[in-house]
Amino acid sequence: MWLELSNLWIVVLNALGIPAIHLGISWLFTRLDRGRFDPESWLFCERPIEGGGAVYQTLFRIRSWKHLLPDAAPWFDGFAKGKLADKDPVYLRAFIAETCRGEAAHYAQIPGILLTLIWNPWPVAAIVMIVYAFASNLPCLILQRFTRARLRKFLEEVRAGDGEGRGA
Repeated sequence: MWLELSNLWIVVLNALGIPAIHLGISWLFTRLDRGRFDPESWLFCERPIEGGGAVYQTLFRIRSWKHLLPDAAPWFDGFAKGKLADKDPVYLRAFIAETCRGEAAHYAQIPGILLTLIWNPWPVAAIVMIVYAFASNLPCLILQRFTRARLRKFLEEVRAGDGEGRGA
């Protein structure tokens, strides 16, 4: 802890600061141009171990809890990712890019939450905040990668069915 504060101020800062960090970063990322989030980039590309998203169901049983996670993007007039609204390839590519945006936002929230180490006392509260930073974002990161892998597969099926081919 770099700031010496009373317990009351620590609680107040955590109660206000943590949601502000989550929501502020989410708001900021909904304002960034979708073109910044390239699904083919190193960060967002599918890894062989992901198996088209199957690893997330096998290891984490994602289908049993994914409905519990909120989609904050619509709170800020962003792209809703709760349900597939269309099977048009343009829409599917936009949805895929939006999963990249969501993933990037959750990566950014981890160091954002770690800013609370400025006022949280070491070691116990600081350890709790470090664990919280990862635990509150990891399920969302997993969901974005799972959804993107499944959408990519679906997009290929739609392309093949429309005669668009794999190269389109």
